[in-house]
Amino acid sequence: MSMSSLAISTGFMVGCCIAAEIARRIAKRMLNEDGIVPILINEAIAAAELCACCFELIIVADNFGVAAYAIFLFLLTVWWGKVWGDASACPYTHMEDMVEGRTSIKEVALRTWAELMGGCCVYRIVQVFWWFEFAETHAGRAFEECNADLQVSPYVGAVIEGIATLLCRLASKTISEREPKFGSIIDSFIGTSLVVAAFNYSGGYFNPVLATALKWGCRGHTNLEHIIVYWIGACTGAILSVVVFRLPAVRKILLGDELKDKKE
Repeated sequence: MSMSSLAISTGFMVGCCIAAEIARRIAKRMLNEDGIVPILINEAIAAAELCACCFELIIVADNFGVAAYAIFLFLLTVWWGKVWGDASACPYTHMEDMVEGRTSIKEVALRTWAELMGGCCVYRIVQVFWWFEFAETHAGRAFEECNADLQVSPYVGAVIEGIATLLCRLASKTISEREPKFGSIIDSFIGTSLVVAAFNYSGGYFNPVLATALKWGCRGHTNLEHIIVYWIGACTGAILSVVVFRLPAVRKILLGDELKDKKE
């Protein structure tokens, strides 16, 4: 494939990031910062940005390989870590907060709904862009039937998504507490590495909203299998990370002497 096609994909993802940042700034100016509404709008914007870029990353992976996909994903996650603020575009982070007593089940449900709306509705914008076929890699993609990324049994896929999500969340929690220099870059590198490791098995989504926006109803798995793998698997892994991270033995391994320093 020509480099012009890769340049067009790059331009689209950059455009999505710029449009999302503009939307965030407009929302901040127009809305009162108090209340749940600004939170839901920010979650919807973040989910739309995430899913729009990842739709295009499918094109990159299919035509330019997993290495190109990984580079783009790494750069995007670094960017998102800097601009999303309190938004996560991922429901299990709110579930973790609920388990730890920092939020209510009502807020978890509302945030998840906002993320699903943002992530799923943005496909229409992506579809129109693909329909114009500015790049040869977009030819026929706007209306073709999608295929599932799950290459193993649903139960194995759920275990993969669960364990990878558990590791990813443990890494994020450790980095958050240790606060190393370039922590966001380290976190992005770990997350991207786990995605690449799981890419040929479950697709490496580790985010129920992202998986639903990109692969719900695709040929290759049933809706129930999709829920088992990408919702139950990932959310179980995330909730387990809360429990595991509290274990003294785990904290000693992950935090080491820094834990002793905080106690002193």
